[in-house]
Amino acid sequence: MTLQIGTHTLENRLFVAPMAGVTDRPFRMLCRELGAGYAVSEMVTSRKELWNTLKTSRRANHDGEPGPIAVQIAGTDAAMMAEAAVYNIERGAQIIDINMGCPAKKVCNKWAGSALMRDEPLALEIVQAVVDAAQPHRVPVTLKMRTGWSEDHRNAVKLARDFESAGVQMLTVHGRTREQGYKGHAEYDTIAAVKAAVRVPVVANGDIRSPEKARDVLAVTGADAVMIGRAAQGRPWIFREIAHFLDTGTHLAPPLVAEVRRLLLDHLVEHYALYGEFSGVRTARKHIGWYVRALPDGEAFRARMNAIEDCAGQLRAVDDYFQGLADRMDRMPAPTADEEPSGEEETACAVD
Repeated sequence: MTLQIGTHTLENRLFVAPMAGVTDRPFRMLCRELGAGYAVSEMVTSRKELWNTLKTSRRANHDGEPGPIAVQIAGTDAAMMAEAAVYNIERGAQIIDINMGCPAKKVCNKWAGSALMRDEPLALEIVQAVVDAAQPHRVPVTLKMRTGWSEDHRNAVKLARDFESAGVQMLTVHGRTREQGYKGHAEYDTIAAVKAAVRVPVVANGDIRSPEKARDVLAVTGADAVMIGRAAQGRPWIFREIAHFLDTGTHLAPPLVAEVRRLLLDHLVEHYALYGEFSGVRTARKHIGWYVRALPDGEAFRARMNAIEDCAGQLRAVDDYFQGLADRMDRMPAPTADEEPSGEEETACAVD
């Protein structure tokens, strides 16, 4: 099943969530290779003085990435957000996504991200400004939000209608309030209510960690697609597992250890090329840690690997570990069904 955003036809209804510090170009391309039909960039700031920083330039790097190129922008000023939209369009963005979903204190304390849901007039002003700025370029605007600010302030349905009227062409809803952060469990009734209230495609996000959960969330919400974040960390092949299950009702065998070794080594090479030696070896540690966290001797390996200070040494260590693992098992272990996510994403939408 394909999905349309503006003139862009997406390959399927399995999306990679934008997570700052995680969904950079190498990770997005890896997830696309393994079955994701669409990937949104890490959050890019609307603050003009930060556009030329190394961090932002890396986040805006789409070299060789398959389209459509979707860039998520964040901010609190309508004019600045409109300018940021045009800036990114001129640099290759084919879809602009507005962030109203990030719950991180660093973002919400500045009234950006999900904090904007608490100020409905400002939220709508920002959306209208971005849509108006993108329209002459024929670039569609999408938006990611939460169910509301708090348990007593769930306004996703009202805002969804307003955003659709302003010209937003797709809505993603994370099934938690800003107050919840990533704690507790996502709820899907609000996502279903949003889907029933609008005509544009709606994407369900939150706690989708297995093929069965993806199937159930699609059925319960009526959503057009699902967006996956934390479950893809260290397990990017989850997209093809879900796609296979939705198509056939059967489970795909876990990947061969030899395949995962190749995927991770190739990912690391691309990661180092983007970040350079000093930052590359350090920012790669979290990805490696996610891959090995449930594997034999994974924690001990992670501790040794975190002491390595150069890319070549890190590559050798990863290669040796997976070569040894292949001597013990042919395939990766199957994940525990719907296991609780780690707390890694508490900082996953931190912005510059």
